[in-house]
Amino acid sequence: MLQEDYRKNTFSSFRKSWNRSLSQAMSILIIEAFYGGSHKQLVDLLQKELQDCVPYTLPAKKWHWRARTAALFFAQNVPISERYRILFASSVLNLTELAALRPDLGKLKKILYFHENQLVYPVKKYQERDFQYGYNQILSCLVADVVVFNSVFNMESFLTSIGKFMKLVPDHRPKDLESIIRPKCQVIYFPIRFPDVSREHDKDPESFFKILIHLKNLGLNFHVSVLGETFTDVPDIFSEAKKALGSSILHWGYLPCKDDYFQVLCMADVVISTAKHEFFGVAMLEAVYCGCYPLCPKALVYPEIFPAEYLYSTPEQLSKKLQNFCKRPDIVRKHLYKGEMAPYSWAALHSKFRSLLTTEPREDL
Repeated sequence: MLQEDYRKNTFSSFRKSWNRSLSQAMSILIIEAFYGGSHKQLVDLLQKELQDCVPYTLPAKKWHWRARTAALFFAQNVPISERYRILFASSVLNLTELAALRPDLGKLKKILYFHENQLVYPVKKYQERDFQYGYNQILSCLVADVVVFNSVFNMESFLTSIGKFMKLVPDHRPKDLESIIRPKCQVIYFPIRFPDVSREHDKDPESFFKILIHLKNLGLNFHVSVLGETFTDVPDIFSEAKKALGSSILHWGYLPCKDDYFQVLCMADVVISTAKHEFFGVAMLEAVYCGCYPLCPKALVYPEIFPAEYLYSTPEQLSKKLQNFCKRPDIVRKHLYKGEMAPYSWAALHSKFRSLLTTEPREDL
């Protein structure tokens, strides 16, 4: 009996050791249906920093069509492989459809990452089809093994809105969805690789440019850089503001080189958000790291990340702060940021992502 027990223990130890080695050698399948902005930034970072990631992506165009149809595209175009052990996807993907179309992928450890959620995402006008996007995200959460949000605001705004959202269903409503999904949920802040230094709906550009044009009309001296990707629809306010601001503009448009982008941030004194929606805010944190004084709405995710002195409640408050800064630029140039940056860095978050993206192989795979 002793010899038999010894053999069993030896075999068990060998199998566990072999499983660990196999797990480390297996691939992480990353699927991104909207490969642009922060979605692209995260995919590129994980692929660079973690071993054996296999990404499949679609360009960041026509967001609504990606949400509707990407699952079928990936079902047809991701090759079958026994090496996959983990599926990591953003919530743009309809994970439920993909798992049904590809049972081999449905068996993997499925991780859903929320950059934003459709239950509280603002829409310009109510449309019947809008319900489907939020509903798809709820279904994807039910299918996922782990659901990760980039902020507490993102997670809580999604979970606490499920009940109200499902009341749009006229009858025979599903029940207890929040209590089913919540145990799967956790927050891991978006990991930023900060520079080595010594977008879908635009974030309310009307308010932003209106305030700048007002400062210009007051005769105040300032310069502005407007950076960012241009997608299909560009609001008219951009061309109007570019003409109105004229000589006050230092930079205008997308800078494809990240080093050039950070160089512009390092030249700036203040970074402003007039967002009507924000679930994390990568660009704001990057700018603060480069020395900018942040001004953000006292709403959305911002109170979770920035101290109170950097928050404003009304456009009038923002305008007054900017008028003061224009008259006294030394206030912001000598200012030392009082918040924390380290918790949002890849250096602080990499261990959480490594832990998230590892798993023991299942016996049935």
